[in-house]
Amino acid sequence: MDEKQVIFYSSKYALRAKHERALVLAKAGNLIGRPARNNETASCGTCRYVQNLAFDSGTGEIPGTVGQLFTVDEEKLREEEKFDGYFAVITSEYRESPDKIIKIFKNIGKIEEFFKVAKSDFENRTDKLLLRERIGVHFLICFVSLAIIKILQQRLKGKHSVTAMLKSLSKACCSHIKENYYLFDFYNDVLEDIGKELNIDFGKKIMTFGDIKKIIGDSKKV
Repeated sequence: MDEKQVIFYSSKYALRAKHERALVLAKAGNLIGRPARNNETASCGTCRYVQNLAFDSGTGEIPGTVGQLFTVDEEKLREEEKFDGYFAVITSEYRESPDKIIKIFKNIGKIEEFFKVAKSDFENRTDKLLLRERIGVHFLICFVSLAIIKILQQRLKGKHSVTAMLKSLSKACCSHIKENYYLFDFYNDVLEDIGKELNIDFGKKIMTFGDIKKIIGDSKKV
């Protein structure tokens, strides 16, 4: 398979790497100072910076022998620091320009967020369906719903998460009081912001069936 390798540098990524390493080194220092109080599970990620470190295969504990010298592995530390800020992408899309490949790579987080939201908030469970057509329709409904809520999130300038908006909208329901009147008993700041953007008064406690139909009609126009 033909492939393309793109290596790029990011100053923000370099700062992030240094920050994360500083946290690990702080834990490594604590491990060196009190080895007997640590174990393999608690020291996961920190032990790679500590020399002369061994765990008891039976208990998972550090022996902590008197006189045993634990030190920070400076050579490993310097070697890792050389690559701070650098990132390598290997792709089969070898015809694309490096700039486009980097742009696509940086959007991976958004793609992962889509699947996370689709699976959790929209309950996208195609494994429960058997027919291919139903799987496609189910996924399409989830995708369109996510597209709508993401557009709304952008219009609100990212003030609220997709999960928060969906939870609030799902609670914007009513119960029948008497005759033609319905009671809405939930309202929060999320619904307030959505209402201002879509020109819907979610704060109105009691509505008639006609009022509700008008809101639905107006929202479709928006």
